[in-house]
Amino acid sequence: MAYYGQEFTVDGEVVRGPGTTAVAVREHPAEDGGPGHVDLGYVLHLGRADAPVVWDCTAGLGKTEEEKLDNAVRMWATTTAATLVELLEGRGEHGDHYRPALLPGWHAVQGPAAVFGFDTAPLRDWLSDHQLLPELAGVLRTELADPEVNGVKLFLGGKAGDDIAEVRVNGRVSAPASAALRALGWPRGERLCWARLFVLLTAEHFDPVGVAAAPAAAEPVPAVPAARPGLLGRWRAAAARARRAGR
Repeated sequence: MAYYGQEFTVDGEVVRGPGTTAVAVREHPAEDGGPGHVDLGYVLHLGRADAPVVWDCTAGLGKTEEEKLDNAVRMWATTTAATLVELLEGRGEHGDHYRPALLPGWHAVQGPAAVFGFDTAPLRDWLSDHQLLPELAGVLRTELADPEVNGVKLFLGGKAGDDIAEVRVNGRVSAPASAALRALGWPRGERLCWARLFVLLTAEHFDPVGVAAAPAAAEPVPAVPAARPGLLGRWRAAAARARRAGR
């Protein structure tokens, strides 16, 4: 978050940011007891029960659990966090703003796409030439459950004959939107390559100005309890071990 000029401090399983903003953590261990994935929630009004929290699930690649967690959080920061910072700052530095014609009453903020894997240029070039949200607007119209803020994550890629397309709205998989994304003509190469991007849809009456300037309430947003040590604790422990090892 410091990369975006945001100062955050760790407070248990919540990371407090400027004003009323914060990031909360929910963990979902895999069935075999492995790391599974985590949900990271960007809280816009900490301490207000009815305030929107933009949840987004993320997972990462790596040889160890710490590497997977680090990769997952970095992927989230590159895409989702950049979009949220752009929503609050509105300067066009970290994302694009537009009003989808097929989603009247909604304002869209789209952050950068993270493209990774092998031979990433074709997919990256295709994404730079296409706005995916208008292509999916027809099926997304009925999925925007929150009257103020809805987060839409898009994940696509793989390779020819073994591709994947997933759309999550407010953290939940949308089967119709995922099918519509898969039907688009993005390039499928011979080697594995994926892309992740995030779009925020806010109601036209929603005003993010002042969120980062207002004082936060004392009550944190609790994370879902986990049986194992929390994500932040394990991450800090791994960082400490790395420092002691001179890495």
